[in-house]
Amino acid sequence: MNNFWKNRNVFISGCTGFLGSYLAKELVRQGANVVGLVRDSVPQSFLYQGDEYKKIKFINGDLEDVSLLERVLGEYEVDTVFHVAAQAIVGVANRNPISTFESNIKGTWNILEASRRSPLVKRIIVASSDKAYGDQDQLPYDESMPLHGQHPYDVSKSCTDLIAQTYFKTYGLSVCITRCGNLYGGGDLNFNRIIPQTIRSIINGEEPVIRSDGTLIRDYFYVEDAVNAYILLAEKLEELNLAGEAFNFSNEVQLTVKEIVTEILKTMNSNLEIKILNEADNEIKHQYLSAEKARNILGWNPIFTIQEGLKRTVEWYGEFFKKGH
Repeated sequence: MNNFWKNRNVFISGCTGFLGSYLAKELVRQGANVVGLVRDSVPQSFLYQGDEYKKIKFINGDLEDVSLLERVLGEYEVDTVFHVAAQAIVGVANRNPISTFESNIKGTWNILEASRRSPLVKRIIVASSDKAYGDQDQLPYDESMPLHGQHPYDVSKSCTDLIAQTYFKTYGLSVCITRCGNLYGGGDLNFNRIIPQTIRSIINGEEPVIRSDGTLIRDYFYVEDAVNAYILLAEKLEELNLAGEAFNFSNEVQLTVKEIVTEILKTMNSNLEIKILNEADNEIKHQYLSAEKARNILGWNPIFTIQEGLKRTVEWYGEFFKKGH
């Protein structure tokens, strides 16, 4: 740990969300003055485990309110912005495209516009996604590939990404973009995601359910590795003149949905059978990121293997459900 974040004023959108809660806690531990935007109250959020949240200044509001964002960045003299708030569920996006576009696309341009008008903001990290690439003939995805989202969630992330690039190209805004695979770890309260859903089913003695045919290939990325990646990128942004760049972060392991569920069953010593519904649509078939650029430029590497990440994740949910959640 270095002193980069000591007394630095940091704004995090979505700080009670899955990634945002881990990021906020780690930045508090590293001495940052964290200001967090919260839309909905989530008392069960991982953010409230431990005492770090007591040091965070909470702002109630949403990304659609650009004047609020501008006021907060100005009044709290924010130096660094992490924009990680999003409507992040593919199924919800398919059912509710407008609210997803409002949150993910308009929310991004509002954050960037407020940052543009705030002279003290020196660095901005915007969360895109591997979904921004859409379906590609050639894999793994690398950062030079075009963004090709086609379904509501994927399109919202392609737009997020392109808008961030626009603010760099046109206004010289000091922004970097992250593209990660499917984040997992303890504290993810979206139980329609395959990993927490599977763990909960097994704890309850129910057979784990796969909505797709089980063959979709995904890039599963442990949340603590993601936090380290975000923080490192922000630290290096000015030093290495990285404004306008996008970085993939991944442990570069390809797993089908059926394989990840099987790995969880193994981790939990369960003999339950997998139930495959084969109902999912509007899903990208095969996703796989190359993290070569992050390794070469940032010197970044993931710390956790899939097995280690899943072990920590299973332990977290074991405790969570033991407490009656």
